Amino acid sequence: MRSSLPPSPVIVITGASSGIGRATALAFAQQRARLVLAARGAETLERVAAQCARLGAQAIAVPTDVTDAKAVRALAGAALRRFGGIDVWINNVGVGAVGRFEATPMEAHRRVVESNLLGHMHGAHAVLPHFRAQRSGVLVNMISLGGWVATPYAGAYTASKFGLRGWSAALRAELSDLPDVHVCDVCPTFVDTPGLRHGANFTGRKLAPPPPLVDPDTVAAAVVRLVRRPRPTLWLGSAALPGRLAQAAAPQTTGRIGKWVADRALARAERTPISQGNLFDVSRHPAVHGGFRPEPKPKGKLALGLGLAVVGAVALGVLLATQGRGERS
Repeated sequence: MRSSLPPSPVIVITGASSGIGRATALAFAQQRARLVLAARGAETLERVAAQCARLGAQAIAVPTDVTDAKAVRALAGAALRRFGGIDVWINNVGVGAVGRFEATPMEAHRRVVESNLLGHMHGAHAVLPHFRAQRSGVLVNMISLGGWVATPYAGAYTASKFGLRGWSAALRAELSDLPDVHVCDVCPTFVDTPGLRHGANFTGRKLAPPPPLVDPDTVAAAVVRLVRRPRPTLWLGSAALPGRLAQAAAPQTTGRIGKWVADRALARAERTPISQGNLFDVSRHPAVHGGFRPEPKPKGKLALGLGLAVVGAVALGVLLATQGRGERS
């Protein structure tokens, strides 16, 4: 289905200072979109807006903490005042805290849920009245494979992403009487962004994402296409289907294998200081790419082990399902 967007749509992007958000802002700038860019760091955000302007777009920077509902309403107001409307709202903010659940401070867990789940809800709450009034608009929620596959040692992140998936589905149903208002979920596997470098790490061990990594520019290009031709869910990354199959076929086994491999990888990984990362402070790594490519070698890489665990769990889940059918026949 093609959306009814104007040639130069007004697009609000949260989390626009780094990673997927920054890549998406630059991709839309090349399409001459009118951009409203949000993130906590004002200085970095201004640099991104200037980059977009050099590419031919109109862009404004609006420093915003998405955990603050009032600030997100002000973000929507800034877009309406500057451009007179909003055509697309991209909820892109995502943070994480890696560590054993009880060893991770509750304030860190709370911040992850507030940023990833409530931050998206704040965005939708601010923009949907406008979409309803004009009877059109595209809301994009960045969910990730983490909304389907539970991740050991990332409990709050898993909770926020599972919650996002359910909330987004409920919202889509609620808006089903408005055919030109679209709620789209973008679900990439691991992406080569600075996320793990500036995220909270309570393991005391160095972390890296598992290969194969999706390039953030690939995600950005897919989002540009998505807002023109909306659909409920967009999957990105070769591990997406195996991960979902593993979770569906053998969720307990998938979790146990994931923990076993994670424990082994953590024991081998380099030591690193405990850090709250960017949970409460502005990111120190405002780049698009995380610098994890070329793909890391397996030794000492926690996330690589988790990726292999998903593949193993798929095979085991299929085997168990096959055996179960044989026993019942």
